[in-house]
Amino acid sequence: MISLIKNLIIPFSAFYSGSNGGSFAQLYRVAAVQAVPRFLSSAMPSIYQLKPLFQQLLRPVLAGLHRAGISANAVTVAAALASVAYGGWLWLYPGSRWAWGLLPAFLLLRMALNAIDGLLAREFNQQSRLGAILNETGDVVSDAALYAPFALLPGASAALVGLVVVLAVLTEFVGVLGQVVGAERRYEGPAGKSDRAFVFGALALAVGLGLPAGPYLHYLFGIVALLLLLTCWNRARKALG
Repeated sequence: MISLIKNLIIPFSAFYSGSNGGSFAQLYRVAAVQAVPRFLSSAMPSIYQLKPLFQQLLRPVLAGLHRAGISANAVTVAAALASVAYGGWLWLYPGSRWAWGLLPAFLLLRMALNAIDGLLAREFNQQSRLGAILNETGDVVSDAALYAPFALLPGASAALVGLVVVLAVLTEFVGVLGQVVGAERRYEGPAGKSDRAFVFGALALAVGLGLPAGPYLHYLFGIVALLLLLTCWNRARKALG
């Protein structure tokens, strides 16, 4: 894990330090041509539509990770294990404002690792059936580990949080079913993986800052549950053409 972090930070800082104008120009083109227009023009926007921009930001680390012998599957497993460990911290210390306050940063790191494993697999010929299984399994395990502890927040309904976790898993299941019926893996929102990370990260930050979130948790989790159902329907509809 230490080697993974070192190989993430050093190439990234070297790439974007100094006068690397060409790199920023390429980043701008990705944002202006692909990511932002797709997001703004969508009838049902999802943060996932900004993925090309996020991937472009992360490209500097790929060669370093590959040279260090860190595979796409290793990144996938590391992200899942780290998520389970962080979820354990939240579960054991639900009163820790540090644990909640740092969760948004961890969710951003998890999103980065999820993007990097896909880039490594595609660009260095590491795609495999095992990798696909690890990726899908790791996503749902990580979601459950990180979001189930929200049931421990004062004012939260354990049943409602449990429903949200189950529906989050169901959205990914429906997304994978797109491949089963002969289409492609579906990632539509409005409550995809990245969207969920944003909502739960914002809530965790509020808790970490000591803001009174309790009175609103029922409404928030209820809305998230409805959006997850809409996501399942949207992905199924797209998969069926």
